[in-house]
Amino acid sequence: MLGAVLAGCGGGAGAPDAGREAARMGTPAAPGSASASTSPSASGSPAAAPQAGAPAKPPTMAPGPNGLTPVFERAKQQTDKTVALTFDADMTSDQGPRAEGGEHFDNPGLISTLRTLKVPSTIFMTGRWAEEYPDQAKSIGTDPNFEIANHSYSHHAFTSPCYGLPALDAAAARADVDRAFAAFRQAGAVNTVPYFRFPGGCYDDQALRAVSTAKVTAVQWDVVSGDAFAKDPVAVAEQVLAGVKPGSVVVMHCTRSAAPVTEEAVQRIVPELRKRGYRFVKVSELIGK
Repeated sequence: MLGAVLAGCGGGAGAPDAGREAARMGTPAAPGSASASTSPSASGSPAAAPQAGAPAKPPTMAPGPNGLTPVFERAKQQTDKTVALTFDADMTSDQGPRAEGGEHFDNPGLISTLRTLKVPSTIFMTGRWAEEYPDQAKSIGTDPNFEIANHSYSHHAFTSPCYGLPALDAAAARADVDRAFAAFRQAGAVNTVPYFRFPGGCYDDQALRAVSTAKVTAVQWDVVSGDAFAKDPVAVAEQVLAGVKPGSVVVMHCTRSAAPVTEEAVQRIVPELRKRGYRFVKVSELIGK
C-alpha cells in the first residue's frame, strides 16, 4: 500500500476530460471571473475562522464551469523566478500498526533542513499523519515558514483507478476533506490554507464536483521530483533542477521510510536554484500572483 501511496503522489493525474481541462489553472466559470480571490473557505475549512498566526484569507481560485473545484498547477505569472517546493506528508488511514511497529512516516530532519535553509514551503498533510504525529503537525502548523494544506484524511483515491488506492464515493470524499481539516485543528496547527491535493494526483469531473462545496483550490504540480523510493539524492536533485521554470510547483515527500533521500536532495536543490536567481515561496504566494 505504501508503494501505491508514494508512487501515486509523484505520478500523473489520470485521463483528462473537457470539464477537467476547463478547471485546470482556475479557468473562470464565466467571462470576467477572476482567476483568484481572497474569499474565505466554507464553514469547516481553515479560513472560516482565522486564528492568531494563521494566514488571513489565503487566496483561492474562482470555481471552474458548473462550480467545479478549480485546479492550480503553475503560476500564470511565469516571468518572476519564484518556485514552490511542496511536500506530501502521506499516511493512509490503515497504517497505524506499521507506525506502531517502528515505521517512520514522518521526516523531522527534512523539516529542520527547510528551517535552516529558510525555505518557505507548503506541506500537503493527511489527517491521519497529523493524528500520528500531532506534535510535529503543531510545530509545522505554527511556524510562519510553513503552511499546511489538505491531502485528505485517509489518502484513499477520489477517483478510480488510482495506483491501487481504495476509492471513496462522493459523500465519503467530501467528508474525508473535512476530517483532515479537523485533525489539523485538533493538533493545534493554525497556519492552514484552503488548498487540497488529490491522493495520487488522480481526479476527474466527479472528484472535482465532490469537493466543490469545501471551497478549496486543488493543487497539482508541474515538476515531479522522483523522490519516492529513490536511493540517489543527486538524481532527484538533477530531475528537479532540470524541470523547474518560473512559477513551478515541485512535488516531493515528507515520509522518511519511503522517501529517504529527500532531505539530502533538498540540500542540493536549494542553493543551486538560489544561484540561478530563484526565490522560494509557498503555494499561497503563487496562487496570489
